[in-house]
Amino acid sequence: MKTVTEFPRKVVEFPDMGIVMPDGCRLSARVWMPEDAGDDPVPAILEHLPYRKRDGTIFRDQLTHPYFAGNGYASVRVDMRGNGDSEGLMDDEYSEQELQDACDVIAWAAAQPWCNGSVGMMGISWGGFNCLQVAAKQPPALKAVISLCSTVDRYADDIHYKGGCLLTENFGWASTMLSYSSRPPDPLIAGDNRWRDLWLTRLENQPFLLPLWLSHQHRDAYWKRGSICEDYSAVKAAVLSIGGWHDGYRNTISHLVTNIHAPVKGIVGPWIHKYPHYAGPKPAIGFLQEALRWWDRWLKGADTGVEADPDYRAYVMDSVRPARWHPERPGRWVAEQEWPSSDIKVEAIELIAAGAKPAIVTTSQSCGLAGGEYFPFTFGPELPGDQRPDDALSVCFDQPVLAEALDIVGAPELLVRISSDRPQANIAVRLCDVHPDGASELISYGVLNLTHRNSHESPQALVPGETASARVVLDQCAYRVPAGHRLRIAVSSAYWPMIWPSPEPVRLDLSAATLRLPLRPLAKGHEASFQDPEGATPWATETVRAANSERHVDRDEKTGIVTLSITDDFGAVRDLAHGLANGSIARETWVIHPDDPLSALGKTHWTQTLSRNEWSVRTETSAEMRSDAQNFTVSARIEAYEGETLVFERDFAETIPRDLL
Repeated sequence: MKTVTEFPRKVVEFPDMGIVMPDGCRLSARVWMPEDAGDDPVPAILEHLPYRKRDGTIFRDQLTHPYFAGNGYASVRVDMRGNGDSEGLMDDEYSEQELQDACDVIAWAAAQPWCNGSVGMMGISWGGFNCLQVAAKQPPALKAVISLCSTVDRYADDIHYKGGCLLTENFGWASTMLSYSSRPPDPLIAGDNRWRDLWLTRLENQPFLLPLWLSHQHRDAYWKRGSICEDYSAVKAAVLSIGGWHDGYRNTISHLVTNIHAPVKGIVGPWIHKYPHYAGPKPAIGFLQEALRWWDRWLKGADTGVEADPDYRAYVMDSVRPARWHPERPGRWVAEQEWPSSDIKVEAIELIAAGAKPAIVTTSQSCGLAGGEYFPFTFGPELPGDQRPDDALSVCFDQPVLAEALDIVGAPELLVRISSDRPQANIAVRLCDVHPDGASELISYGVLNLTHRNSHESPQALVPGETASARVVLDQCAYRVPAGHRLRIAVSSAYWPMIWPSPEPVRLDLSAATLRLPLRPLAKGHEASFQDPEGATPWATETVRAANSERHVDRDEKTGIVTLSITDDFGAVRDLAHGLANGSIARETWVIHPDDPLSALGKTHWTQTLSRNEWSVRTETSAEMRSDAQNFTVSARIEAYEGETLVFERDFAETIPRDLL
């Protein structure tokens, strides 16, 4: 990445600009703007997050926000209430309070003497979600949005449920947020006499969100609120949507470009859950230059040509050897001027011949360990590995060796006629690229809770032995399968630990299966291009502890129990400007017996540390989830230490009934 140090306008920074909400709650903002913005006002760009600007997102903030400011914007990075250096309390993700606060910040920014009255909003993940949700509320000053790694449907395409199946990331992310929000404000910002009171109040009111999320197992009003797919026409701001093929939120770009009525464009690269000017796998792109083209057009009225850009630009990845991490993905950029594209044709492939015996699917509960993380973000061993171990536990439909290469661009589907011996069953479908030597690379996957085959709002139990029709939609993808390889469609009734297992072992009889494959004419080369990545001066730190990620699978040959252990030590660093040192370690354990779905167990343990000179704090958060046939049982614990003294402890425990899961 090229570091840019000279900009058209000189930048000044305000590390703690207070923004007081109508109810008196003070939010803390870090703001960069041109030094002369008071004389020559500029548009504002808002990023509104719970992830701590002082030490959480500072790496990416340092690359991004001064760059915008130097190019004539006021870049406003706000800690949401109840997090970082802001006052108040947070009770849920994407709450009405959170969205109203963002609207109030937008109105505040637009009214400042250094702002010309136009505001944009951007963000990745949580920030990508809430900028779309805020856009749907239509605050008058909001003119444009850049949303990365986000969703339009909080139920069907977030970390909670997928195809009506319970994602274990539901538990994982609740554990993560318990840890993230357990940290105090910085005493240098909050004050030596206030930080501790703010911290203890925050801890006393800290929610463990998993029981709330588990209490809404259908797509009810709780999930519809904040899902912009309920009314795409509510979004009037111009939307640039960006995502990555190695991220869990890869479907949103197509949904937005297809359905938004306001100006909208989409870009999908080979990346994990990161901003694309520093993301991996490479190639990264000049995201900040691309963002400036968007901001300059919609916030300044400049003719930057963005309206003539293709609706959908996607990176078609070449086949590679399976690996848990790819530093780079070879391939090419393709461009579709309109999306959906009339150039993409759907080929139907019958997997079971008429009159053939049904394929019987009875899957080991440990199938899925090669699937990787739902949204990788550590630049570590989190991508799907060689699929052969999972293929061996699945029913596989191998296609003939390809005489010519195929470009698959879009969302494959599997239409099935299926019966189950139990009233509830899950089905997982993987599309794989099988190399001549048998290595199996995951192209895309989809899962479906078969009780949700007709509706996520009103599931219907299966009638054992009765055949039903279902449609399994796999994730969007862009992938070239070379000549000499073959396609494999692998079907299983378990996909651990991506989804929580059914309460009973299941037998599925698959009597018909049709793969619908979206094929695009082979791209002969790059059809789109981007500038090389740039960024402002990187964050200045010293390393206190190096980062390290590990992933281990242990199979106890005596008991049969399979354990996946993950440790992500994010290391510890000290900020060379303000002296704050921060570090974190995440540990996950996923346990299951291949024959017993009720043996499923998830455990997490997070450690967070903050220190400066003689001052130090540490939080330890842990959580556990298991189930029987009728209920989920969840528990969690927070411990907070000042120095080595325990100053706070709290336990959570709850039982939530299972409802067709």
